[in-house]
Amino acid sequence: METFAIETRELTRCFGDLVAVDHVNLKIPAGSIYGFIGPNGCGKSTTIRMLCGLLLPSDGGATVLGIDVLRDPEAIKSKIGYMTQRFSLYQDLTVRENLQFLSEIHRLPRVNRRARIQAQLERFGLQDRERQLAGTLSGGQRQRLALAAVTLHEPKLLFLDEPTSAVDPESRREFWEFLFDMVDQGTTVLVTTHFMDEAERCHLIAILDRGALVAEGSPKTLMAELPATVVEVESEVVRPVRQALIALDPVIDVAQLGSRLHVLVRPEVSQPEMFLGNVLARKELQAELRTVTPNLEDVFVMATTGRARPS
Repeated sequence: METFAIETRELTRCFGDLVAVDHVNLKIPAGSIYGFIGPNGCGKSTTIRMLCGLLLPSDGGATVLGIDVLRDPEAIKSKIGYMTQRFSLYQDLTVRENLQFLSEIHRLPRVNRRARIQAQLERFGLQDRERQLAGTLSGGQRQRLALAAVTLHEPKLLFLDEPTSAVDPESRREFWEFLFDMVDQGTTVLVTTHFMDEAERCHLIAILDRGALVAEGSPKTLMAELPATVVEVESEVVRPVRQALIALDPVIDVAQLGSRLHVLVRPEVSQPEMFLGNVLARKELQAELRTVTPNLEDVFVMATTGRARPS
């Protein structure tokens, strides 16, 4: 029987008239990486704050590691790790001093503290930086220190809010290797990201838009079941071609990728290549067209385009 680290039931949070999280239902399997993606302001961080026991729901509820967020939010905090978007450790303390301070906050047994801190320094490649002030670390080093800090007390559940937004591609890859190692040891990870390549690494993803859950599933399944045809259009006059295609009713969206366009066409169009090609020919616009396999960005665009926007 599958066990779930997180279950939400119509989880809702309002700020006055603003519905930040709108009746979201989730079941996040234990021992998996679950990704949240969505536009800025879609409710990702607010959802995480409720699941961490930092913010009470306006309606609905949730259980985190079997603990009800309404009944005992304080009990959740000691069992999870939460890494915020911004580096939140003390910049005027050294790497070791930050870990020492957090070991006391988490009330780790004194007999184990030194060994646990040393293990984290070695695990995240910080043993040569332990006396360096945290504020002088590079972006990738800060990221490793932050991850060492939030996993110091060996939580079974990690919340990571856009953890790689300020680091280079190599550091991002290294970070994800750390995450997979943790999952292999039984940790559950909920991560928000704007990077589609990171979202593809998740076991499951949820796409949020204006507080609502608009798509959920494995990246592979979501791409395979995209309710649209993706036509790639290559042309030397990309902008006029895009303007001609985006105006068509059967076209959901057109994204430019250098000299190529990804055109999402509604599924009722039986021969989308021919349809688009005829339109461009009538406008005397030269282009090469081919149907391609959808990617996760196509899924994201499809899920978040066309929903009614507030006036």
